[in-house]
Amino acid sequence: MVISESQFVDKLSREIGKVIVGQKYLVERVIVAVLCGGHLLVEGVPGLAKTLAIKTVAQAVKVDFKRIQFTPDLLPADIIGTMIFNQKSSEFTPNLGPIFTNFVLADEINRAPAKVQSALLEAMQERQVTIAEKSYQLPNPFMVMATQNPIEQEGTYPLPEAQVDRFMLKVKIGYPSREEEKQIMERWAIDQNIEVEPVISAQEILQARKVVEQIYVDEKIKNYIVDLVMASRYPAQYKLTSLEGMLEYGASPRATLYLNMAARAHAFLRHRGFVTPEDIKAVGLDVLRHRVIPTYEAEAEEMSTDQIVETIFQGVEVP
Repeated sequence: MVISESQFVDKLSREIGKVIVGQKYLVERVIVAVLCGGHLLVEGVPGLAKTLAIKTVAQAVKVDFKRIQFTPDLLPADIIGTMIFNQKSSEFTPNLGPIFTNFVLADEINRAPAKVQSALLEAMQERQVTIAEKSYQLPNPFMVMATQNPIEQEGTYPLPEAQVDRFMLKVKIGYPSREEEKQIMERWAIDQNIEVEPVISAQEILQARKVVEQIYVDEKIKNYIVDLVMASRYPAQYKLTSLEGMLEYGASPRATLYLNMAARAHAFLRHRGFVTPEDIKAVGLDVLRHRVIPTYEAEAEEMSTDQIVETIFQGVEVP
């Protein structure tokens, strides 16, 4: 069943490949987020096709898509909407914002201050928005795909921890290879307006999600997921002596849920009906890197969150 239901994945990848050169890792993670109904945060320096990749995926999926360019002068009402006074009826009517769509691209999300970023919190968790004490349901499927430049750059605001934790995956991308760079140059010179055909509908996405939920996860794999998350909180219990004093906070319970969901989706992409430890390892860094908070001591020793997560994976016994 999984093999037949997952056939669209290869077609989707080929369609996206018409526009995006390389970046297979990023495209796969976007598809994983779509299959799980999770939100995605993509980080990388300018010019790496972060926005283009997400926009292309949205075009290849037949859903409503809106892009919000985050700027320092953006207001929460610019995202969720506001109440407008109608002079004819002498009543206030809701003017719904661009958040009311299936796929939202929050471009350069860390360019806006915290109050604007926090406007997304309810939408990301509850799939609803409250305007003037009344709640409005968001469409299904709904997901936020955000891009950000590294925090060190000028004119940016760090995302609140509560919001970062709501992102299922945080993907960091780097520069293309020499061959990919040449291919980008050649393709750009020929045609800059390549049409992407939609290959899957919103209804088919919801159907695929049901299949992903049915993918088998063995008891040993479940224990492995829990051990990884617990090791981020209590490294001493797992004999991870190198991490003692390096972790301010470990991963939240969302990490356990998202590791399980993302591993199932990764198995689905590989046309498998069961999860293996390799699936956990494949998605583990993207699920955990933004949920592990290092101490000042770790920062002083220039130990990154990626290194901490990799140490956890090396130290926890694989079933």
